[in-house]
Amino acid sequence: MPNPTATFNTSEGAFTAEIFMDRMPITASNFIDLANTGFYNGVHFHRVIDGFMLQFGCPHAKDPKSRNAGTGNPPGGSSFTCNGKTITRDAGGNIPDELIDKTSNEPGTLSMANTGQPNSGGSQFFVNTVHNDFLDWWRSDLSPSQHPVFGKVTSGMDVVNKIGKMPTDPGDAPIKPVMMNSVVIKS
Repeated sequence: MPNPTATFNTSEGAFTAEIFMDRMPITASNFIDLANTGFYNGVHFHRVIDGFMLQFGCPHAKDPKSRNAGTGNPPGGSSFTCNGKTITRDAGGNIPDELIDKTSNEPGTLSMANTGQPNSGGSQFFVNTVHNDFLDWWRSDLSPSQHPVFGKVTSGMDVVNKIGKMPTDPGDAPIKPVMMNSVVIKS
């Protein structure tokens, strides 16, 4: 069975990604659950760094100028289904780390954002615009950061790159806010 896709409809255009359900079932199922429930609708990209990545998925970023953008997660204790099993997010809305697939943080890959602590990923992720191999979870020789890849852009990389080049404020938020209108999952 082919992997599902996600179409990200932003205020700057759309891009589509394959979601690696076959390689990263917990992380992919968490993302798909959030997308299907409308969690990402109306949320803005809160961190954009040219030559690095675009970060998205914090519920506080519904207000693009929120001081709390980048600190939020899904509701603590909420749950989703993965391969017929119920997985419950912890009190902070985080999911278990899924450090199994060694897909590198190459351009166009979707990777879980976290605080740097184990099991601290929830709803936030980033799209790499360059090869950020120092973020690969198995490359602790390059960085202590561990960011597992759970998808890859298959069309619309021009939109990703356009967002990645937008002027930002000193906190890395786009000066012209970029909103996620919807994320549509197709199985």
